[in-house]
Amino acid sequence: MSADSDVPAAATPAAAPPPGRGALRRRLTAEVWIVLGLSLGQSGVYAIVNIVARLTAGTPLKDQATTLNPSLSPRPYLDLTYQVLGIAFALVPVALALYLLSANGRSAVRRLGLTTARPLRDLGVGVGLAAAIGLPGLALYAAGRALGITVQVQASALNDAWWTIPILILAALQNALLEEVIAVGYLMERLRELRWSTPATLAASALLRGSYHLYQGYGAFVGNVVMGVVFAEYFRRTRRVLPLVIAHTLLDIVAFVGYALIPAHWRAALGLN
Repeated sequence: MSADSDVPAAATPAAAPPPGRGALRRRLTAEVWIVLGLSLGQSGVYAIVNIVARLTAGTPLKDQATTLNPSLSPRPYLDLTYQVLGIAFALVPVALALYLLSANGRSAVRRLGLTTARPLRDLGVGVGLAAAIGLPGLALYAAGRALGITVQVQASALNDAWWTIPILILAALQNALLEEVIAVGYLMERLRELRWSTPATLAASALLRGSYHLYQGYGAFVGNVVMGVVFAEYFRRTRRVLPLVIAHTLLDIVAFVGYALIPAHWRAALGLN
């Protein structure tokens, strides 16, 4: 008999019981708040504070302005460095959302329809959505400016450098991925798992989109809520977020690059400066 024969064998630990439905709901709810707190939900809170500050500043909204792509340094290559870093770190919440959606071994990009399985169809839908949203959006912006409920939006204030247009295109793609993956794909998937009703899920996605555009005024809020309903309903029906990314990227490229290419004296004449 070995010297260790008197030592009792270690008890095999009992398997932990699977978590109940309530625990899973609480975990998913906490996860959603964390993801939003690191990304668009945080932007929404800041936008609400911003619009309160604007409304209490003593200056009418129509006489206020905001800049979407400001220069971050008067030194061109340092500015470029800041711009690239800003775009890269803004995409970290997208990576987090995709990682969390793939926790059960499913491909998150396939789950959200972020694949290139049907490129021509997705491109066509994206272009169509961009046209359907963009043209009424311009009219709504003009109406908001006329009614004094929308601030003047300067789409770009980057220095005139060789990298300006590429950075604006990358910024458009970053905005599209961040908003469509999180505000539509991720959020709607998680709310569906939490057994939210379809109207409530659509409203949550659309209102989130509107909230982080409030800093531009009430017109931008309403326009983005409408856009949010259209995009959320498209995803609900098709389970594909890539056409939404394409549409959003095109909208922002037209706004950012188009603004940057308009001569300064033309912008002044149009009241865009």
